[in-house]
Amino acid sequence: MRSSNLVKDVLKEITTTLNPHIPRASREAQLLLMAHLQKDELWLITNQNTQVQEIEKLLEWTARRAKNEPFEYITNSVSFYSEEFYIDEGALIPRPETEILIDEVIKRVENKNAVMTFVEVGVGSGIISIMLALHFKNAKFIAVDISLKAIEVAKRNIVKFGLQDRIELRLGSLLEPISEEIDYLVSNPPYIADDESLESNLAYEPQNALFGGTIGDEIINELLDEVLKRNINFFTCEMGYDQKGKITKYLENKNYKDLEFYKDLSDFDRGFTLRT
Repeated sequence: MRSSNLVKDVLKEITTTLNPHIPRASREAQLLLMAHLQKDELWLITNQNTQVQEIEKLLEWTARRAKNEPFEYITNSVSFYSEEFYIDEGALIPRPETEILIDEVIKRVENKNAVMTFVEVGVGSGIISIMLALHFKNAKFIAVDISLKAIEVAKRNIVKFGLQDRIELRLGSLLEPISEEIDYLVSNPPYIADDESLESNLAYEPQNALFGGTIGDEIINELLDEVLKRNINFFTCEMGYDQKGKITKYLENKNYKDLEFYKDLSDFDRGFTLRT
């Protein structure tokens, strides 16, 4: 139990609370306190005898983290591609590997100033469309999600970056809400099999953004069908590490120009680009 509300004593208390439940409890305690105070690590080190205000809010955050609730949902903040985004339980927490998807799209568009239409299926927090819109200044974006909660989270981030005029949000499933011609389709769809067991912290995240069907690749296959039917020029998509063979087989005897897979930072297969 802390003896005061000084930084050093508060850190001890929340570390003790987290210790039985969370690895690296001391570091997690520092991160929670920094987020609560909106200060950096240098400030924390040099202000050990400063009083912490609104301590009850911090203790509530600590209790939630001790139950393995993701840090990002507690603080409503997530870092992606060197930017800070709002996040809440309605949207999947962005993963570092999705930054590679952004890179894969950027390197395939030769004219960065082209007037073109991007569509994102499964907008989630909006991070993909937002980052691409910042790179392609003349492109229009239509972002679709089946979840109204996700749409609301994405809207907050789109407003934050001042992109309301360039990113249109639509509620619906896959490409059903899209009648326009699409130049580039991008997606980080659900691709985990329904019966796969997950880490406990993933229970807090939207399940319809994680599970892709009995096998796991059903939604990816539906999108592939749409890409071929609508003759969409490019489709860049994230996938499961074990789905390269299935996707390659699914596209056997279908007409397209090329299919290129990419790996994540751990050297696992993580996504692909189909060019029709």
